[in-house]
Amino acid sequence: MASNVPLLDNDDTLGFGEEDEPRGKLKHPFVTLFHLLFRVASLVVYELCGWFSNSFISSFIIIVILLSMDFWTVKNISGRIMVGLRWWNYIDEEGQSHWVFEAKKGRVSAMEVRIFWLSLFVFPLIWSVLLLVAVFTWNFKWAMVVLIAVTLSGSNLYGYIRCKLGKSESITSSFKSMATGLVQKQMFSNMTSMFTRAPPTTGPSTTI
Repeated sequence: MASNVPLLDNDDTLGFGEEDEPRGKLKHPFVTLFHLLFRVASLVVYELCGWFSNSFISSFIIIVILLSMDFWTVKNISGRIMVGLRWWNYIDEEGQSHWVFEAKKGRVSAMEVRIFWLSLFVFPLIWSVLLLVAVFTWNFKWAMVVLIAVTLSGSNLYGYIRCKLGKSESITSSFKSMATGLVQKQMFSNMTSMFTRAPPTTGPSTTI
């Protein structure tokens, strides 16, 4: 179950392509910096921690702290300021999960929007590739670290996609309904062409 709650005004979520003001300029450079800082830092520490320390525990703690800071920053600060979106999920007393989405319409920087969404998609993809590498190279302790990164970054990606679409149903349900509509349209088109198709003409048979 999900709820849609406006952030400031009674407006729906921003549509894709509506963020076009101003172009080529960062309205919030410090927010943009911190939007990228923690996720880049966690990835760099993961790749280079073996050069500076042989302790898995210390590397694990540093990476998880950076990932947690990135999750909190993106979820609560950069998304609200850079694209005007915010989401959260809570469990009520009956044990049911509720999604809450907030959105506001206004002028946002097109460059900030591109940076926000690009990083939101790219980093979970990078961590997913690193997870496959860790599994196939039998580095299961590092796979556990990468799995945490995939979970946290993927949660923000999933939450903001749902918030952007402004739908109460799940993304899977949306895709299912879209696919069902396409199949029904194709079936209707096939049936229409079947009844409107001209009957085949048979020429005079020739005998030898």
